[in-house]
Amino acid sequence: MFEEEDDIPDSRNLPIFKKGMEIAELVRALVDLIPEDNEILQEVGVWMMNDAHNLAVKVSGAEAGDLYDIKMECAAIIRRSARELVVQTHSLEMHGFEETQYFQLLRDAVEEYRLLFIDWIETFDPWNYIIDRWGLFNPPGVGPHDQDPDDLY
Repeated sequence: MFEEEDDIPDSRNLPIFKKGMEIAELVRALVDLIPEDNEILQEVGVWMMNDAHNLAVKVSGAEAGDLYDIKMECAAIIRRSARELVVQTHSLEMHGFEETQYFQLLRDAVEEYRLLFIDWIETFDPWNYIIDRWGLFNPPGVGPHDQDPDDLY
């Protein structure tokens, strides 16, 4: 498919990937402020780091996957991870984290990411698919019980 290695798309150049990496750095800085002796806050910090890394890793997975259902599955994980990051700030606060003045920076970054996400998913080709027999990530108009068009020939 690709003639040379230079022809392979690099997800690291996408604005959504770059914003995901920026959010991961922001979350790392926030997590570094968690007191080491607070196990509950440390655990929330681990969850936050996992979710933050999903924002870039799953973009790469979607871009490498190429098929519509793979891209949509990665997009769903990204959406959940981004939303969880905001929810987890409430968990931090609820369990006594004192550096809450940084939360708005994270919320603003996630909102910027959300807007990039909307543009990014518009680039997915709904006609490059295999039927998702689980029924979650089919393009519009395709159902899990439909006959595979490749089986018609």
